[in-house]
Amino acid sequence: MKKLLITFFLFTAMGVYAQQKKTQPMNKNFVLVIHGGAGTILKSQMTPEKEKAYTEALDKALQAGYDILKNGGSALDAVEAAVKVMEDSPLFNAGKGAVFTHEGVNELDAAIMNGKTLQAGSVAGVTTIKNPISAARAVMEKSPHVMLTGKGAEEFAKEQGLTIVDPSYFYTEDRWRSLEKALKQDSLKEQQKKSTLNQPENRDEKYGTVGAVALDINGNLAAATSTGGMTNKRWGRVGDAPIIGAGTYANNATCAVSGTGWGEFFIRLVMGKSISDMMEYKHSSLKKAAEEMVMKKLPALGGDGGVIAVDKNGNIAMPFCTKGMYRGYIKKDGTKVIKIYKE
Repeated sequence: MKKLLITFFLFTAMGVYAQQKKTQPMNKNFVLVIHGGAGTILKSQMTPEKEKAYTEALDKALQAGYDILKNGGSALDAVEAAVKVMEDSPLFNAGKGAVFTHEGVNELDAAIMNGKTLQAGSVAGVTTIKNPISAARAVMEKSPHVMLTGKGAEEFAKEQGLTIVDPSYFYTEDRWRSLEKALKQDSLKEQQKKSTLNQPENRDEKYGTVGAVALDINGNLAAATSTGGMTNKRWGRVGDAPIIGAGTYANNATCAVSGTGWGEFFIRLVMGKSISDMMEYKHSSLKKAAEEMVMKKLPALGGDGGVIAVDKNGNIAMPFCTKGMYRGYIKKDGTKVIKIYKE
């Protein structure tokens, strides 16, 4: 009888231990990384007031995601929260601060991806959704599709109860002036073509994206990206941000990536998936894979920009081949780093 009781208690204890082990998080570490766009960002051209405004906005976005992660929340919730903060700020080319198309319209793109399941959702060319990143998540979780565009995406977002705004909500004076400048440059180029002169295009008109990548305490990765695209874009142009595998990608086996830069080149390089593949098949480190793609392959093709990335172990990478990139990260212990310029 005594032996039976001992055996019973041993099996019970083992069962409790196994259950506890099963329910405990796989990974106690967590980290959040964000970006607010890359381009010709020079300290000499930045006022102290503007620098402070960008730093505070990035800090707010990091804190929004961190508050979720430190309480055991998911990487998906964290990246969505961080991106929404930047979408709501007129400082960044996403949401409220989106640039204007050639026709004077704000057309927004966004994507989100779950590294655990490889589920993804995105929207492109939307004009009335206040937070496109939330619409992208709704596409992922509440539809059988991955990407919705234009009016259809807006109707879907409305059906899901997301905040719909008048297109005038996205108007900002700075972005309107940028469009006017780009239109003048277009006119100048046409005149110079007639006189056989070549005018270098303004590469910075192609930049402007916000994004976030995160690792949560359960070992899950997620990536989110949102953008207004490029100033003066035409014909319903869509960049890399909402293209899964290009500007947005996450896979628990490797890493989560969000890109910013000249979207056409990120699409052609399948930037996010290529970084992941280098880690999976060449056994490259996150740093080596990200730098190989951003610092070598991207400029070799004629493009530029940057990425933020985090791997399954919490290592981060933030390479860029432009003059600057709004970026930052926050770790489990609350250590927060925010940078703007090239070092």
